[in-house]
Amino acid sequence: MIDLYVKNGKTISGSPVDVLIDQGKIIDIQSHIDGDVIAKKVLNLESKYYLSSGWIDDHVHCYEKLTLYYDKPDLDGVDAGVTTIVDAGSTGADNLADFYELTKKVKTNVYAMCNISKTGIIAQDELGHMDRIQNNLVKNMIDKYPEFVVGIKARMSKSVVAGSGIHPLIRAKKIQKLNNNIPLMVHIGTNPPELSDIMNLLNPGDIITHCYNGKPNGIMNLNLHEIKQFAIESYNRGIIFDVGHGTDSFNFEVARVAKSIGLIPKSISSDLYHRNRENGPVYNLATCLDKMLHLGYTMEEIIPMITINPANNFNLKNKGFLKKGFDGDLTIFSVENREKELTDSNGNKEIANKVVVPHYAIVSGNVYETKGEF
Repeated sequence: MIDLYVKNGKTISGSPVDVLIDQGKIIDIQSHIDGDVIAKKVLNLESKYYLSSGWIDDHVHCYEKLTLYYDKPDLDGVDAGVTTIVDAGSTGADNLADFYELTKKVKTNVYAMCNISKTGIIAQDELGHMDRIQNNLVKNMIDKYPEFVVGIKARMSKSVVAGSGIHPLIRAKKIQKLNNNIPLMVHIGTNPPELSDIMNLLNPGDIITHCYNGKPNGIMNLNLHEIKQFAIESYNRGIIFDVGHGTDSFNFEVARVAKSIGLIPKSISSDLYHRNRENGPVYNLATCLDKMLHLGYTMEEIIPMITINPANNFNLKNKGFLKKGFDGDLTIFSVENREKELTDSNGNKEIANKVVVPHYAIVSGNVYETKGEF
């Protein structure tokens, strides 16, 4: 007897699909599984719902013990149809171990980027004092929690670096090199430092998050309404653009202009924490997908941005693909034709006519119904 039989689903292209999961892994996937299947649980989607590999949100803040940016992992994860979340540097060497212990108690798969500051985000200016960035402390976390720490995070905006300028990123690049070129995500925002200086230090495969923000130090010249040349060049040489919507970091028009010249995101993430989940404009990953659909991306383009691509960006083994032998993580969802008002981080409102509605998150074969409005 196997653990779970998901039958009569549809891939995003509309093809029929059945999936068998046992002991946490996908053991079979076919358009139709013939013969009698004896399973502890059968989930019949009645050809109404789409099925994809489990959604991955590679930028949230879910260490519950912080006071600035925090949330409960399952509120960002399985409750919203997301099977895997990556906390983007909430914790550093001082508190990452405690965060790791807390994640053992939740339903959602949780990974972490280690903040290059040992304090994590206990205050807005964690990179304002260079003595908080100690190579050996970061390395200790990476070595001690190799299955949990999947990257490092440097928040490179004015309020975070204070008077340190570009120097925290120089240190982050050294830490990255000392740790087998572990994935690096860089938060961008208000200057200093200048975005051009940040991008000049990055290598192909490094990740810029908040890439479609509407700030003067972003990728678009707001006066000329065009993407800055250095941003185009950085994208073309392999810098990964991650959405990282957040409270202050997604602008419809910047994303629209970027799309028009081919600067599409490699990954879509929410930058969720309790306040922008409760009060918007983010609410959940599905709402971020609504915005990308509204901007003209297709679901065939979007699904890899929340499955395959983030799994590859952070070397999440056995995740991101709907294949035999991979983890038994699935998201069951529908795409509905109805109107929904969407708001970007600058308060601009637009009406979408399609919405993405997650119904179930399946983690290692365990089925969880979503909660809340979508």
